[in-house]
Amino acid sequence: MNPLTSAPNTAAAPTPAAAAATITARRVGVLLVNLGTPDSPKTPDVRRYLNEFLTDGRVVDMPAAIRYPLFQGLVVPLRAPKSAKIYQELWTERGSPLLFHGLDLQKKVQAALGPGYVVAFGMRYQNPSIASALKELQDAAVERIVVLPLFPQYASASTGSVQEKVMDIVKDWWIVPSISFISQFATEPGFIATIAARGRAEMAKHDYDHVVFSYHGIPERHVKKGDPTNYCRFGSCCDTLTDQNQYCYRAQCFATSRLVAAELGLKPEQYTVSFQSRLQSRLRDPWLQPYTDEVLKEFPAKGIKNVLAFSPAFVADCLETTIEVGEEFKDLFEESGGGHWQLVPSLNSEPQWVDTVVEMIKRS
Repeated sequence: MNPLTSAPNTAAAPTPAAAAATITARRVGVLLVNLGTPDSPKTPDVRRYLNEFLTDGRVVDMPAAIRYPLFQGLVVPLRAPKSAKIYQELWTERGSPLLFHGLDLQKKVQAALGPGYVVAFGMRYQNPSIASALKELQDAAVERIVVLPLFPQYASASTGSVQEKVMDIVKDWWIVPSISFISQFATEPGFIATIAARGRAEMAKHDYDHVVFSYHGIPERHVKKGDPTNYCRFGSCCDTLTDQNQYCYRAQCFATSRLVAAELGLKPEQYTVSFQSRLQSRLRDPWLQPYTDEVLKEFPAKGIKNVLAFSPAFVADCLETTIEVGEEFKDLFEESGGGHWQLVPSLNSEPQWVDTVVEMIKRS
């Protein structure tokens, strides 16, 4: 019998959807990344952390031939013992807040996303490393990877460094899955709403004269290096987000502040946007201004005695929030004649924040 002229098979051909259903469900990999923390508050561990952090060319953007000898040979050895004492104040029974809040977030996001996703958590510096988190996703044979650096506002020294590290690692993989990055979420509605909700909870406990939005500072030159059209003037150009400044760290900080202030019903004169954690340099390079530690000292003379402080550049409690804003700035404010200074806790693994992270991942 000629097979070409024989009676046709009457069985219906599978539809594309039915054919696709026969393929094993493929999972999506999710990589959550935060900055990093020492393995312990002991000086040797703090020194290892600072060595890795401060020799990153996106953090300290000077030639490697100068950066490594300067920081490994001088800055880190001097700074590590002092930083270790501060980390000892921060440490809890669960360890570093930045780490355990990150792990809590990972577990809750995994539970919310379900078995179709594999959620891993890594730190840009130290442990758990980005490499170990990516290996977890590689071993799970995920179809694609969504990378979410947990930095709301884009900066080359934070988000950019994570992106560079991820790509440096996967370039050596024989099979590289599709990878997408969530580069910033400074104006994400759920992010804004969660910050505002945390603020309202504090406002219900006390009357405040003024609100401060304190962001981690970066050198002005970092902003200028990301501004090829020379649009930036470090002034009113940050009053709105446009195509030209959409990745400007300063503009995104002001955008976050405006949106949270609007949620809280604050007028422009009722809040201040400022920047903290500047690294003193013999080069006297200007960092983003105004500086939080300077503006807060001026408040009492202006009749501002009760201040509520937000740290919207951080989604988890850490040294820069709990110690710097919550304790050091509080002491400085009171020494300057202030009455009450209160830090709004970070988002950590609050349910509303978990829902927001899940939503961003599903859209990516």
